[in-house]
Amino acid sequence: MGYGLIEEVDGKPKLMNLGVINLGKLKNHYIKLRKIFERTLYLIDQYHPDELAIESPFYGKNVQSMLKLGRAQGVAISAALSRDLPIFEYAPKKIKLAITGEGNASKEQVANILERILQISDMPSNLDATDGLAAAMCHFYQKELPHNGPSYSNWKDYLRKNPGRVI
Repeated sequence: MGYGLIEEVDGKPKLMNLGVINLGKLKNHYIKLRKIFERTLYLIDQYHPDELAIESPFYGKNVQSMLKLGRAQGVAISAALSRDLPIFEYAPKKIKLAITGEGNASKEQVANILERILQISDMPSNLDATDGLAAAMCHFYQKELPHNGPSYSNWKDYLRKNPGRVI
């Protein structure tokens, strides 16, 4: 299970930490869930984030895998709730779209773009780490979008209403 922590510095995202919660050596599913809960609490207590962004469960071919993933996500959400953090969920396609501009991008494409955006010099080989970071970046980008701003019918209308905007 991957995680990524970013902070906003002068309106731009800055990497704080990213990595994975390694569960491979644990055989018992419930012990894995406890480890996820404990590690998530540790990260929250260490970095004091304001919010938690997480990938929403997605439907796969294997129902058992989906159930286990949903439980793992629920445990991470519970850890955040125990520290009164607001939770934001994003669909995998929305995350990929926010990072790459393509909802069907590969994990490698997402990692590549994150590496460039955040100037990561020591990128982890495990792409689960960048999955967690991608959720955080997606949330960062969502916060930048105007929620009740003006609407535009086309590019010409946008340019007319935003004459100082550089494109």
